[in-house]
Amino acid sequence: MSDTRTPKGIDPRGPRFAASITTVLLAVATLLALTGTSTAKTATTVAERAADPGFILLLVIALLFLWGVLSPRTQPWSVLYRRLIQPRLAPPTDLEDPRPPRFAQGVGLFVTTMGLVLHLAGVPWALPIAAALAFVAAFLNAVFGLCLGCQLYLLLQRAGIVGRAATA
Repeated sequence: MSDTRTPKGIDPRGPRFAASITTVLLAVATLLALTGTSTAKTATTVAERAADPGFILLLVIALLFLWGVLSPRTQPWSVLYRRLIQPRLAPPTDLEDPRPPRFAQGVGLFVTTMGLVLHLAGVPWALPIAAALAFVAAFLNAVFGLCLGCQLYLLLQRAGIVGRAATA
């Protein structure tokens, strides 16, 4: 008996498109963080740290990561890809499981949130380091198709920590 259901999955080019936009945003956030209060030698207040342009941009990026975790189909880069880019491309040859890219969004959310929290706590260099780490991961996905968060998901799945075990 054959399976007549339509395959579930996402176009793998969508997350790469989103990673491309995220890469640009994270590059700007990293540069802003390097020139802001996070690298200052003088003590700053929490309000001054929260008003730092690098902090504000990284906060927006973290909120976009959160949106990608909670509702990936309505996330702005997903909608932009589906409405403007995907109709101009040939159909994808393969679909991919949406769970690893969603997990990767969660990893990005964790990294950026830690940078934001540590920055507010006054930890020097936390903001540019977190932004740079997220930038490297997004860059690798955008340029080479290497999703570090997806690889982490698959590793954790093989260990039986997340998701269902793969069937043979």
